[in-house]
Amino acid sequence: MKSLAILTCWYGKYPWYFPYFIHSCTFNPSVDFYIITDNTDFIPGKPENVIIIYKTKEEIIASASAKLGFTVNIDDPYKLCDFKPAYGFLFPEIIKGYDFWGQSDLDIIYGNVRDFITDEMLDKFDFISVRHDYTTGCFALYRNNEVMNTFFMRSKDYKKVFSDSKHYCFDECSFAWDALTAGISIFDLETEVESFTHLIKKAEQEKEIEAHFDFILLEGLTGRITFDNGRIYYKNQFEGIMYHLFWFKKDYIPEKTQRKIPGKYYLSKTKIYHSR
Repeated sequence: MKSLAILTCWYGKYPWYFPYFIHSCTFNPSVDFYIITDNTDFIPGKPENVIIIYKTKEEIIASASAKLGFTVNIDDPYKLCDFKPAYGFLFPEIIKGYDFWGQSDLDIIYGNVRDFITDEMLDKFDFISVRHDYTTGCFALYRNNEVMNTFFMRSKDYKKVFSDSKHYCFDECSFAWDALTAGISIFDLETEVESFTHLIKKAEQEKEIEAHFDFILLEGLTGRITFDNGRIYYKNQFEGIMYHLFWFKKDYIPEKTQRKIPGKYYLSKTKIYHSR
């Protein structure tokens, strides 16, 4: 089985949905999840495959600036989203020895990762997105080699992106989500920067790398989501690799953070219901 290291950077207090992320990781023991953070809080229920790496934001800025050869700007921790395609380059000590590394967010409830990311896929593809239309910032996988670890440098704009405090959505598509979802090619759009979607799609067309684009996640305010002991379903019919809480977390803020997550629970459009 090919090894996977999934990296997340998080600075500040953990969000209310963090226990759901941690709980879902326990059902994926063959995947290692690294959280790079300055948060020293105790994490209830943390499994062994969730590894906490303590680094201050200042340490990351200094290290990244030294490795890249210019001063990076990470005034706001959210800016780290632009750096996701560079995680393999910036954190080689973490991904050393793994076959693949990946990026993740914390607003994720994982299903069964290995059911969707098979060794056959990992043998064939150099990059894996969990959407069909653009490179997904919430989760993506990169073959752990020099080509993929430095792929972000192919963008004519990467130095601009990394040295500016502005968020450019570099890890995805420079904010062109709606047009890409509508079926327009990234190469027919005018975007502010040459994003990672531009780079991967171009290399895929030129057959330089093998890239996998498929809509295998669940996201949006769909309702009728069920988490059942390590698997996640929509309408009890369609299984996904994960549920991305991007929109859900904007509309739902619980009165208190749940410390103990049951094996089965449900998500409507506006609330989480625990099974009794």
